[in-house]
Amino acid sequence: MGARLTAVAMSGGVDSSVAASLLAGAGRSVVGFSLQLIDRLAGATERYGRCCSPEDFRDARRVADRLGFPHYVVDFEDEFERHVVRSFAEDYAGGRTPSPCVRCNTFVKFGALYGRAAAVGAQRVATGHYAILERDPRSGRTLLRRAADEDKDQSYFLFDLSEEQRARAEFPLGHMTKAEVRDVARELGLPTAEKPESMDLCFVAEGESYREFLLRRGLARDEGPGEVVDGTGHVLGRHAGISRFTVGQRRGLGVQAETPLYVLRLEPAANRVVVGPAPELAADRCRLERVRWIPFDRPSGPLRADVRIRSTHDGARATISDLGDGSAEVRFDDAQRALTPGQAAVAYDGDRVLGGGWIAA
Repeated sequence: MGARLTAVAMSGGVDSSVAASLLAGAGRSVVGFSLQLIDRLAGATERYGRCCSPEDFRDARRVADRLGFPHYVVDFEDEFERHVVRSFAEDYAGGRTPSPCVRCNTFVKFGALYGRAAAVGAQRVATGHYAILERDPRSGRTLLRRAADEDKDQSYFLFDLSEEQRARAEFPLGHMTKAEVRDVARELGLPTAEKPESMDLCFVAEGESYREFLLRRGLARDEGPGEVVDGTGHVLGRHAGISRFTVGQRRGLGVQAETPLYVLRLEPAANRVVVGPAPELAADRCRLERVRWIPFDRPSGPLRADVRIRSTHDGARATISDLGDGSAEVRFDDAQRALTPGQAAVAYDGDRVLGGGWIAA
């Protein structure tokens, strides 16, 4: 096995199942790992988050058994708590809107898992992500591109992988559509072929809000009521807790106005929610923190790119200037709605990911 062995992160869903089957079918030596990220919900006997349930692990093992490779469940609860859940809580406490899936990829799936994979002789880690990796023959760097299936593309969530992480990763589904993946699963008779997709925050149970999750785990406090104000500081009403709001939110503000109002920003220190009409949500620039570049260490000058400011954003033309201290400034050609602190902004040149960073307050 040795260097030819590939570890596959298996969630128990159809995507990772087919990723493993494609590698095994190509004659590769494969070992499956299911990641125990968060334990059963405290005080409940049958409530789990949308990942890590016994059913998910059974499905992954059934796929491994059918394809003839070993499968293990590995405990990454401490790593997930430290790098994802606590960061998630800190972001909300600071009035930011977090992107936990990006951090999970960087620190857990392509971070901690590499150590476990190496312990059994695997030098590479494959997942069911929809994205494309390719080596640049001139620079030797591993580039990241959008998936062939634009509706399933997950390159946005992978921008923060380091060069070393990208070089050791594989995405077997990058050139496939979701329909093709389902067809492969059916043809192979995989038990996950018709399994529905997991959506939203995988570690929050169905029927539970993220705020309830954080309160239950002692990672948030009930900050109590505060003021809802307009941009001039005029008090319009009261709110029941600042963590219930995010930038761009319209519903549930608890104030009456002739025109629709939206959350413009959150002020945790003052426990205030600042609201205003839709035009006040627009801004033509933002600063990015903790910037990661992919084709190069740093650009030689300002870059023109399409920048996505959230995972569901189509992207907008902008000029990006690297500031040399791990940050960058993004200036959009046209003002963008709801530039949200804590969200990732990812830059593209066509289907090639140039890099990205975290929108600063």
